[in-house]
Amino acid sequence: MGMSERKTIMVVDGQGGGLGKAIIEKLREARLDADILAIGTNSSATGVMLRAGATGAATGENALIHNASLVDFIIGPIGMISANSMLGEISSKMANSIASAPCIKMLIPMDKCNLYVGGVSEETSLADKIDDIVGKVRSLL
Repeated sequence: MGMSERKTIMVVDGQGGGLGKAIIEKLREARLDADILAIGTNSSATGVMLRAGATGAATGENALIHNASLVDFIIGPIGMISANSMLGEISSKMANSIASAPCIKMLIPMDKCNLYVGGVSEETSLADKIDDIVGKVRSLL
């Protein structure tokens, strides 16, 4: 996307959408000049993220795959780049489309989905991890 165009941040979440909700609320608090697109792996997660203040929202595999190459940032749990994560809600096509997207991917380290990230402190709160991501987005916008 060109420098003068408004940027789009895609937030991905599944299950109950709680992480996506927290991310979107923090992005809104930061008053960034960007649109926020919520992509849920299920309609419940999408609804929760939309109510949290997303500019737009869509649900499911095709919505995620279609939009991954159109946005400037993708933010979500680290499991979104791992096939069959989120209790199977992330298909291999979804994980591949996120991992292959030309945009900047911002991963929230979570100790689920059998993924461990070395050097990430387990004492760091989820809120602090989200604040770090939002700060990075702000610096890149």
